[in-house]
Order: sequence, then C-alpha cells, then structure tokens
Amino acid sequence: MADIFERLIKNYGPIGQHRERAHGYFAFPKLEGEIGSRMKFRGKEMVVWSLNNYLGLANHPEIRKADADGAAQYGLALPMGARMMSGNSNFHEQLERELAEFEEKEDAILMNFGYQGIMSAIDAVCGRHDVIVYDAESHACIIDGLRLHPGHRYVFKHNDMEDFDKQMERATALIQKQGSGGILVITEGVFGMAGDQGKLKEICDLKSKYEFRLLVDDAHGFGTLGKRGAGAGELQECQDGIDLYFSTFAKSMASIGAFLAGPRVIIDYIRYNIRSQIFAKSLPMPIVTGNLKRLEMLRTMPELREKLWDNALKLQKGLKERGFDIGSTNTMVTPIYMKGGVEEATAMVMDLRENYGIFCSIVVYPVIPKGHIIYRLIPTAAHNDEDIQRTLTAFSETKARLDAGAYKVEAIPDMADAR
Repeated sequence: MADIFERLIKNYGPIGQHRERAHGYFAFPKLEGEIGSRMKFRGKEMVVWSLNNYLGLANHPEIRKADADGAAQYGLALPMGARMMSGNSNFHEQLERELAEFEEKEDAILMNFGYQGIMSAIDAVCGRHDVIVYDAESHACIIDGLRLHPGHRYVFKHNDMEDFDKQMERATALIQKQGSGGILVITEGVFGMAGDQGKLKEICDLKSKYEFRLLVDDAHGFGTLGKRGAGAGELQECQDGIDLYFSTFAKSMASIGAFLAGPRVIIDYIRYNIRSQIFAKSLPMPIVTGNLKRLEMLRTMPELREKLWDNALKLQKGLKERGFDIGSTNTMVTPIYMKGGVEEATAMVMDLRENYGIFCSIVVYPVIPKGHIIYRLIPTAAHNDEDIQRTLTAFSETKARLDAGAYKVEAIPDMADAR
C-alpha cells in the first residue's frame, strides 16, 4: 500500500515543481501598500495590471468608510451561523432583492464565494439524467462543477456555434434515448483570459431550435458591460434569454462573495438545496453592507465605468499601434500574445519588474502550449495616462529584446530569498 503523502511529495504537479525557485516572485508574490494602479513589490513601486479592481472601488473613500462603519457597528461574527438556521438578516435579503432587480430577474441568492458558488449551483440544478453542454474555454470553477455532475456532458469548441449546434444535437438525442432529463448550457459572459465575450445572443436564439436552460458566468462582465453595467447579457440584448445569471463580487465590486439570479421558483429551490450554503456560515454583515454600498455606486456612478473603458481602449490602441497581438478581446481584459520559452518569459518578467516597474500576470507552459507566452493586463478606472504610456514603452523595449534573443541566455533564477 502506498503512502498518500509520499505520492504527493514525489509529484508536486506541473506548476508546483518550480515552487522552490518561483515562490515569492513568480508565484505567490506579495504586493504591498494601498490598492491602486501603483503598489510596491519587494520595496519597489510598480504599475500594477494584475488586479480585477475594474471600477477602482477597492480604495474609494466612500467604500472604505462603508466597510469601516460596517465592521465597527456589526463586527465580523454577525450574523452567526448558516442563513437557513440563524444567519439571515434584512441586509442579506435587501442585497438579494437589489441584485435581482439590477439584473432584471425575479430573485437572487447570495453565495459566500464565486468559485465555490458556481460549482454548487451546477450541483444543485443538475441531476444524473441531465446533460450539460459547455464552452471549452470555461473557467476552472465551471470545470470543477462539471466534475461533480454524475451525468453526461458535452463540450463545444470555444465560441464555435457550428460545434455548439453539433453538441446540442448529441445532447438532445441522448435525452430522447434516456426518456428523461434536461439540458443545461453553460458559458461565460466574458472569458477572463482572452477577453472575448461569450456568444450569448446566438445561443439564446437557438432556444427556438433546442430545449435547454442557459447558465451564464458573467464574473468579468458584471459592472463593466452594458448601458447600466448589468453585464454581457444587457450589452448583447439577450438578458431575458439567460435563465440563470451568475457573478462574483470579486471583480468590479472589489469585494468577496457571489450571487445567482433567475426565476423566483428556481432560486427558491436552490436556496433550500444548495449544500455549500446550507451548511456554511453566512456572509459577515460588514461584507453585506459594504456590497450594498458597492452596488449603489456601480448603479449611480457611470463615470467609473466610463473611465475604465477610456483606459482600456487607450491601452489596447497603443499596443496594436506598436504591433502587438492582443487577440480578439472585445472587453477591457487585455491579453498580449508572444512567442518564447519559459526561460525567456521568466527573464522578460524580471526585466519588466526590476527595470521598468511593470507588474502583470503571465501565462506559460504547461498552462498553454510550449513556445507561447501570454501576458494579461487588467485595466481599471484607477489607472491613468502616465501608467499606460510607461507600460507601452516597457513592452515595446522588452519585446524588442525578446525578438532579438537577448533573454535566451537567462535561466529561471532561484528566488527563494524573496520569501
């Protein structure tokens, strides 16, 4: 019999195998100071493009005051217990009502975390005879939710409506063969890596051809897209076709928690059957009251969303003018696609941080194929023109070094002393 711990120690996984050299610098870095476009990393000021603080609310004085007042008045313990037993409050129910109204749905349910929330929603809604059809580029939280599903599932190529049609035919045929069950389609409003929107309108239009329900994870679209900031469904004018609308508070609201909105009878069913919420402590009162304030500002201060988009479009325009490939993004999420190995990517990241003061996320093998590098920049309302110009200059100069092969001689450094 093998020792479980021995197996783990022998194989830390594709990312964990680099932990000793990467920890504290490339993985688990520590950003310090007030949340904003400029923070400190290992004592140096950085222009930070890695925070989903889309509307700049994280350090807004009104938000800081609301959070402080909530903590002073209620403390973090109230309400005590799970909501079904002893942890409910008027504020929790008020936040649910306001979210449902904002998303033009009948009802909504609060959840403690976004990642856990959508996993639990999938588990609560789908039974073993149901079939799930989902986009190939769905977020890890959706994939993990699918792993909980005991029934069949079919994946369609990312935003490929021809393949979607093919998978729906397969799902429909299986349901007919079984004689029971239904179909749940899952996609995203905004895909967080590439920045492109899910084809919600096209999927909704196919409800006339197939019988299914649609669950949309709009974590990045909520608060950033649409005339009112209600998300990708509002922007694509198909909000009515979205049966279950999900989003987290961790992006545009710069908070924690999540919600699911939809028909009252279905949300009520979920409220009484979603195990991760029934058996978990309620969201603390200061978080709930703070989220009420955030939602108010999101609804009543469109200038925050306008500033976000002004910055995003300036950044993307500048990158394209300099010849960078930013893919098919049609949102504020800004990927930069490059060619190079892990060692080159490592050296380039260090150059950007140490010599230019630019901090952003990077994705390399084994997350993506060998020979490819993806930088992901997250513009926010807190950035300014100086941040953008400094970043454009840094990327132009480091990309020239990358293309000239200057980073090939570098190896992954041992950053253990950065802990």
